[in-house]
Order: sequence, then C-alpha cells, then structure tokens
Amino acid sequence: MRNLVLRRAALAVGALALIGATAPSVALADGTGSASAAAQKPTVVLVHGAWADSSSWSSVMERLREDGYPVRAIANPLQGLTSDTAYVNSYLATVDGPMVLVGHSYGGAVITNSGVSDPDVKALVYIAGFIPAKGETVGELAGKSSTPIPLVSVAVPDGTEVSIDPDHFRDAFAGDVDRTTAADMAATQRPADTRAVSDAGVEEAYRTVPSWSLITRQDHAIAPDLQRFMSKRAGAHIEEVSASHAVMVSRPDAVTRVIEDAARSVR
Repeated sequence: MRNLVLRRAALAVGALALIGATAPSVALADGTGSASAAAQKPTVVLVHGAWADSSSWSSVMERLREDGYPVRAIANPLQGLTSDTAYVNSYLATVDGPMVLVGHSYGGAVITNSGVSDPDVKALVYIAGFIPAKGETVGELAGKSSTPIPLVSVAVPDGTEVSIDPDHFRDAFAGDVDRTTAADMAATQRPADTRAVSDAGVEEAYRTVPSWSLITRQDHAIAPDLQRFMSKRAGAHIEEVSASHAVMVSRPDAVTRVIEDAARSVR
C-alpha cells in the first residue's frame, strides 16, 4: 500500500511539472504572445499582366513561401483597366492583415488603381510594370516604347482581344526563357481586351503607398528607359536586372528579392 501511495504522489508531481513546462508555449500559441506577433509577415498579392497568367509567378511563389510569406496570385481578367481594378479591389477585401501588392507589366497599371482601395496595402511592387499617372492610358505609355509588340487581334462578342503572335512571342516577351518554356507560354497566353490599353487610370496609389520597381534591361515589350521614367516619376525605390519582360520566369530570384525588400518595410 505504501508503495502505491508513493507511486501516485510521484505521478502527480510529474504532471504538475509537465503543466508548468508547457504553460508558456500555450500562451504564445493563442496569438497573444509577442513572439507570435513578431513572426507575422505581410501577404504578398501577385497580379499578372497581359499575355500571362497566375502560373507565371510559380517560381516566385515557391521562394516566397520558403521564406515564410503568405502568397496569393490573382487571375487578372484582362478585360479593361476599370473592370480589372474593380475585380482586384473585391479580392483584396477578402485578405486579412497587411499586404504587399505586386504587379507585372499591365498588372502595374491595375495595382496603381487598386492600391488605394484597402488601407492594408502597405507597399507596391512594379515588376517591369506600367505605372500610369491619373488620366493616362497604358496605350499612351506603350506608344513610347521603341519597338511595337507584334499583336494578333480577334473580334469577340463584346469587343476585340489581342495576343502576341506566337511566332514572335519569345523575342517580344521572353527572350531569356528557354525555347520550350517560351513556346508553352506562347500557347497558353491570356489575350487582353483592348480596353486594357484604352481605359485611363483614375488613381495614383504610389502617391500615398511606398513603391518599388524592378526594371528589366533586356525588355522588348516595355523599353527600359520608359520603365525608368515611370519609376522615377512615381518616386519608387528602383532596382535593375538584366532580364527580359518575362523576368518572373527567367529571374525569379531577382523578383523575389525586390518583393522581400518591400515586405521588410511593412510594419
């Protein structure tokens, strides 16, 4: 009997010790501890441009997730700057907490409009992106590029859509991407409604939200000098890389680096 009592007492002491050891971690796990708050990182929201889709961000998303960032990639409708902005605004409203909003190419025009819609948007990142001023169209800016993109137009029920001639896709869009991948990108490219280039911008989010811009020096879709002009006008933090317009595919490391530079500024 005496041995049974001793064993029960030992078990009770062990249980109390275990509770004491685990109590601090329980307090942190419920989100009230300072360690949990410090570990929170902003959600990175990626917006692709014309003639691409969300899969173009795959290698960038992989790197961001490895570094602990929550990531979302929006399927940009490419139906016109006005309607695409409304679509992205609706999506942003479903994301909790601080966000870094990233736009590639035409997606840059979309985030310029959308960045003012949600106070949780803390940084803008332009990846070889258009950065229009209020009242300016993507078409007007594109007209300042040195070489026109070889486009093919198709009449659709509510207007006209354009895509890059597949025979010239790699030269115009993805010059430093391997030929097989570039051919796949050409075959799966998303056409854009002509309203994407004719709708004027109505907001300048970069006036109130800090911005970063990655300029692509080997770009045949948006001339590097035009990228520099727009980036300087916006007051963006500028970084450059020797890459084609499809930099998120060919140089995901450089794209990830500039996104994380912006994300580290978020408080």
